[in-house]
Amino acid sequence: MVLNRKYNIPFHKPSFSDEEIREVTDSIKTGWLSTGPKTAQFEAEFAEFLGVPFAVAVNSGSAALHLALKGVGIKEGDEVITTPFTFVATAEAILQCGAKPVFVDCDPSTFNIQADQIERKMTRKTKAILPVHFGGQSCNMDQIMKLAAVHHLKVIEDAAHAFQTRYHGRAIGTIGDITCFSFYATKTLAVGEGGMLVTNSSDYAQKARLLSLHGMTKNAWRREVEDGNLSYDIVMLGHKYNLGDLHAALGIHQLRKANGFLNARRNIARAYFDGFKCCELLELMPVDSFDDHSWHLFVIKLKLEELAIPRDAFRKKMEERGIRTSIHFMPLHLFSFFKEQFEFKANDFPNALSCYERIVSLPIYPDMTEEELAWVIESTLAILEENRKPMTKSVNVVSAQAQSVPVRGE
Repeated sequence: MVLNRKYNIPFHKPSFSDEEIREVTDSIKTGWLSTGPKTAQFEAEFAEFLGVPFAVAVNSGSAALHLALKGVGIKEGDEVITTPFTFVATAEAILQCGAKPVFVDCDPSTFNIQADQIERKMTRKTKAILPVHFGGQSCNMDQIMKLAAVHHLKVIEDAAHAFQTRYHGRAIGTIGDITCFSFYATKTLAVGEGGMLVTNSSDYAQKARLLSLHGMTKNAWRREVEDGNLSYDIVMLGHKYNLGDLHAALGIHQLRKANGFLNARRNIARAYFDGFKCCELLELMPVDSFDDHSWHLFVIKLKLEELAIPRDAFRKKMEERGIRTSIHFMPLHLFSFFKEQFEFKANDFPNALSCYERIVSLPIYPDMTEEELAWVIESTLAILEENRKPMTKSVNVVSAQAQSVPVRGE
């Protein structure tokens, strides 16, 4: 057993500096902690960054999804097509509207929804498509938007992984009817807890803003400070989904550093591709365009048929070397709730099942050092080689196709 206590490499570590500390401290000193001027500033700067007219800050990506679905009119009895290869929030938001999530299996290479299979799952009850941009690579939005137009469906994008992802030159956030981002602690733009709903529609934005804070026509900042008029109206029943200024204070400076963060993640991803390109014991995700990917995750897929250990044993050996990894995701149809609610069986979505059994998410965050990165690569290769089945070829044999980064469409 190899134990190396010199290294303690987390799966993720947020990158904060004095700018965030000063902004949070300023909020504390002013005494305005809930939704106020910094939240409004964060919304305005985020909208400008993406090139969209409307951005509504909320307290989580999950809240953004729920508001987006309600905003386009999803209600009890409706169906929304999505993927089982995602975090529970995606389907949970659909269910919270009283609608039914209808799953389409994922692509075995990119883990994104199989766009060419969506139409087969449509019924007269289908009202929307909810694609999830896995890991930071865009789904096939041309095909999805074409289907939506033909069948008069709304498109709500789950972009929890896809801040700064682009699709054929267009920023994710500018394509579907509404796009939802997450600013959870592990995301590329991290504020601890938070999310953002963006849209080109003033109607959707206005409805989301009302729903995000109890259906109030004016929040406390506007009532007490901005216009001094304490009166307000409740025009619909809403939720307590607003984002406070303490979190927005972090978001303002995380956003301003976003391009630097993205460059750092790209460099780590390129190093991983270069380090693993000769390894026959794992598969790398093909990417449509290296520079259009947000690199929220770096996922490898183990070739278990050539290994003497299962995926979880590999992760344990990585942890023994001081490296924390993760899994994205356990498909939703394998969880007890979904199995009982919809009578799913494990093989109902074979691609998602197969991917889940093999995938490992490696550390990728801007403050990762070159030494730490080299240790993750070295450890991954060493563990795989030490646990290859005896009859497999040498890991040093390089195929002609493994000589370059697998980039599709370039």
